Amino acid sequence: MSDSVRSGDFAFCLEPDWAKLPAGWGFFEVVDIAVDPSDNIFVFCRGEHPLVVFDKDGNFLYSWGEGLLKRAHGITIAPDGGLFCVDDRGHVIYRLTRDRELVFKLGTGQPAPFHGGEPFNLPTKVALEPGTGNFYVSDGYGNARIHKYTATGERLFSWGRTGSDPGEFSLPHSVCTDKQGRVYVADRENHRVQVFDDTGRYITQWNNMFRPCGLFITQTEPQFALVTEVPPSYEFMKNAPNLGARVVIYDLAGKRLAAFGEALPGDGLPFQFWAPHGACMDSLGNLYVGEVSYAHFGMPSAPPPWTRRCFRKLKRL
Repeated sequence: MSDSVRSGDFAFCLEPDWAKLPAGWGFFEVVDIAVDPSDNIFVFCRGEHPLVVFDKDGNFLYSWGEGLLKRAHGITIAPDGGLFCVDDRGHVIYRLTRDRELVFKLGTGQPAPFHGGEPFNLPTKVALEPGTGNFYVSDGYGNARIHKYTATGERLFSWGRTGSDPGEFSLPHSVCTDKQGRVYVADRENHRVQVFDDTGRYITQWNNMFRPCGLFITQTEPQFALVTEVPPSYEFMKNAPNLGARVVIYDLAGKRLAAFGEALPGDGLPFQFWAPHGACMDSLGNLYVGEVSYAHFGMPSAPPPWTRRCFRKLKRL
């Protein structure tokens, strides 16, 4: 059984013991991962320690968020080193300094009316507009909107509604931007990524994907987009092959460059996934993947396989 895999021009090998956690700690439900300019890796999860940070060699640096979040969902690193942390069940966005001091919190802690268009009802992710400090929020499970804010947290405008036409959403699950300021939205239950300009004007969409969940665009040139796909959650579809459970790499024109995963979800093979939810790539092209197998498949407990396989580093070859 090989511990390396190749697709297109991308090849990786597993580095299973990369993350050196403190004694007695473990990962559970890794929902998102981010990387800063020093290649420090920020692992956002639903365990006892929501945010765990490592240096590029996998040494533990610090943790944050204990006892604060109802349920972690998305993390984004700002150019100044600060953080945006999304608490979906708390219906709030935390803006932190690089020293983890609170700058502001958006949201009242109570859900806005279901699909009423106002922020927030189970928000999912923050993306930064390059060069301005403005940011976007995908909102989310209980809404079908993208909100744009100033750097200080004042809402500028919003767009989107439920539907499947261009500019409409069925669970905007993640959002990110490229260096030109285009806005990419993982429109999960419409099985597509939609692309907009900075005013919310629809540009195009990428199709032929299954339940795109996580979305990440590299900062190195040429820029690549990572899309994580989760498999079906319906009981009658659980053994249908070739639907999700993979990580896909695209160029920014929407051309698929590589895909990693097996025909069915699981953990019997080195590069098999249960439910990849978030991913990022560091400056060397190493790939980090977080999974939510427990939530996705309704595991009755948290036995070692679900914790072991919810966070992986794939080293670029």
